[in-house]
Amino acid sequence: MAAWSLLTKHGQVLLSVAQDPQMRLRDIATTVDLTERRVHAILGDLIDSGYLIKVKVGRRNRYEINVDRPVPDFASRAQPIGEVVQLLVPESTS
Repeated sequence: MAAWSLLTKHGQVLLSVAQDPQMRLRDIATTVDLTERRVHAILGDLIDSGYLIKVKVGRRNRYEINVDRPVPDFASRAQPIGEVVQLLVPESTS
C-alpha cells in the first residue's frame, strides 16, 4: 500500500514551523521528507501568501505564523489558520 498523508506538504511545513519557529530549513526538510530546495520554495509560498512572516535573527531566520489568515480551503474559509494550528500543535506559541 502506498504511503499517503492527510496534510499537504505546505501544511506539514507550516506545522513544523508551529512546533519550532527557529527550526532550520534542513531540519524541516528532514521532518517532512523533502529536499531543502523544495522546503525553501514552500516557505516562500507561505510567506508570499501571508501565512508566514520571516524575521531575521542574527544569521538565522525565525518564522511567525500569521494566525488571522483564513484557512486556504473553500469549505472552511471562516476558520483562521491559528485555530487549526492550535488543534494540531496545542503547545504552539506562534
